[in-house]
Amino acid sequence: MGDVLMTSPALAAVRHSAPDMRLTLLTSGAGAEVASMIDAVDETLVYAAPWVGPASAAGSARSDLNLMAELAARRFDAAIIFTVCTQSALPAALLCRLAGIPLRLAHSRENPYALLTNWAPEQDTCIATARHEVQRQLDLVHHVGYETADEHLRLRYDGNDVQQMQQALAAAGGSPDRPYIVIHPGASAASRRYPADRYGVVAQALQAHGDYQVVFTGSDEEAELVAQAASRMERPPINLAGRLSLGGLAALIAGARALLCNNTGPAHLAAALGTPVAVLYALTNPQHTPWRVPSRVLSHDVPCRNCLKSKCPQIHHDCLERIAPETVLDAVHALLAETESSVQKRAVPQAWTRTSHWRKPSLAPCARPLAF
Repeated sequence: MGDVLMTSPALAAVRHSAPDMRLTLLTSGAGAEVASMIDAVDETLVYAAPWVGPASAAGSARSDLNLMAELAARRFDAAIIFTVCTQSALPAALLCRLAGIPLRLAHSRENPYALLTNWAPEQDTCIATARHEVQRQLDLVHHVGYETADEHLRLRYDGNDVQQMQQALAAAGGSPDRPYIVIHPGASAASRRYPADRYGVVAQALQAHGDYQVVFTGSDEEAELVAQAASRMERPPINLAGRLSLGGLAALIAGARALLCNNTGPAHLAAALGTPVAVLYALTNPQHTPWRVPSRVLSHDVPCRNCLKSKCPQIHHDCLERIAPETVLDAVHALLAETESSVQKRAVPQAWTRTSHWRKPSLAPCARPLAF
């Protein structure tokens, strides 16, 4: 989800530079859910690529051949292959070549020869100095002439999402008419999770202050993390874990005074929605900090930073474990003080989308590009 959101400015630059084109996004199931909330995307194709994610999640060789046949049948004019700096674009480039897609753009470390027709040489050869992922994707489409004057993340939700959120909030004992702070203690990778009980310590202090409702979010699988946090609180928090759709979560975050979370999808939702965000940021990689939104990024520096691991290889998890709850609380208070003047009368809108102004690209676009 986060990768798709961080690619949304580049997708918007391509789409709005040529309003008549049709843009299809080839992505994972999780990516497809958030892609449906990005105006630049016309449709999505869901594919479990064998070169992305664990082997257990990949489809069969037959599914690869079926996809290749589908891409060939659709006669796409071009493919834009978005990657993070640790991924190779060449498997996807080969797939697109075999599917007969004539134009293929991607970053690549090695010489791709005929696999790419438009090669953007890889700049991010050192993880410590790699570009932010948003900038990386914008630079890729700029390579063929697409630019945008607005580089914010894109996201929209509608009145049904707002209604679902308000009903869930009321059913859990909260009120959308009172200011609230959202806390999201989960993350897909264990290495990126701040201890849930410490989130509870911070939530208790915020709750005791009395000015804000404290609302916890997460998936059904993350309900145990919310329970761990609640065990450190004198009275139960407002618990919406497993009770919101993605659109409902977006509406909730849009109306929050601030979001407190790990380096995970909701942090990028907040950036897209303009909600201030404090992030407990594991130092596994540096390119995914909140993009162009008021924020506080909290880490403890460690020699093993930029490990790129889903589980802490050193066991100690010091880049997060050594951040005191008091430090987190101070960061939230500072963020609230910094942004209070602009959100003092903030209300959840009935529907929301970010609008932009665009410059014409320097190169003529193709008519039906595929991005993935």
